[in-house]
Amino acid sequence: MNLLDILDKTCIKAPLDATDKKGVIEELVAVLAEAGKVAPSDADALCHAVWSREQTRTTGIGHGLAIPHGKSRVLRELVMAIGKPMTPIEFAAIDGKPVQFVVLLASPVDRTSDHIQALARISRLMTNESFRQRLYDANDADAVFALLKEAEEKQAPAAHNATA
Repeated sequence: MNLLDILDKTCIKAPLDATDKKGVIEELVAVLAEAGKVAPSDADALCHAVWSREQTRTTGIGHGLAIPHGKSRVLRELVMAIGKPMTPIEFAAIDGKPVQFVVLLASPVDRTSDHIQALARISRLMTNESFRQRLYDANDADAVFALLKEAEEKQAPAAHNATA
């Protein structure tokens, strides 16, 4: 899966205004609504779905990364928004460290495979410490998007060779 197939540059906000976990989720859902990825009238339902999932188990996966996610009947397709807090925020991460980068992922309830593939792709990208640090050091949405584009373009030939 290529993350650029589900991510528009308009769905990246750096820096975020929010300073807490719930605020980050609300702000990223608002970014999706502003970009036309979710109807403004459905934004509250999507926030609720993602926040409900967050309450069952933290999505702060460590190394400064959180991937809040959820499924909602209000969505027609997989959507993603990225946010970079102005300063690291508490997210109840499994390593106890604050979060520096947030990837919100949401999908229709019947798109489990796509949802899992996107989560796996994000996780694989972020295991590279050098790449992760470059994202954390990015100053704006353009820089974040450029780094993701570079990473996905490097991945594309490898994926093509694996299927050939």
